[in-house]
Amino acid sequence: MASNRHLGRIVALQTLYEYEFRTQSNDTDVDLSEVLERNISRYHDAIDDKAFVEELVKDVLKHQDELDETLQPMAPGWPLDQIARVDRNVLRIGLFELLHRGKTVPPKVAINEAVELAKAFGSDNSSKFINGVLGTAYRTLVEGTSDAKATT
Repeated sequence: MASNRHLGRIVALQTLYEYEFRTQSNDTDVDLSEVLERNISRYHDAIDDKAFVEELVKDVLKHQDELDETLQPMAPGWPLDQIARVDRNVLRIGLFELLHRGKTVPPKVAINEAVELAKAFGSDNSSKFINGVLGTAYRTLVEGTSDAKATT
């Protein structure tokens, strides 16, 4: 039976979004484990691989500074703090999977999953933005080509 990782990514996005919102709102009672457990429990019967969700959330947060530093030059017209919170967290999930889960998540799957999250939860233009940024990340960081070479 498939583990339904797409739903797992949705739960991870919801958890990261809530955690970031509450942290930035100076909510001193925010507890990542509680938020994660509550969000997973909502889909208890539908998510087979709960460890996938937990690891994704914790790993994205663990690598958040690295991910943000990597993302910023790929969207130079948009400082990360000005990108919508949903889009920012979708980008982090997608980039994390591109850079750190390449052996288990093919790059095209990581990008497609991020685009689908953006379509479902972002604004009208989010999916195009996410696709562009993660496409650049794939070409420059995974394939090792520059955008100049990729377009000529």
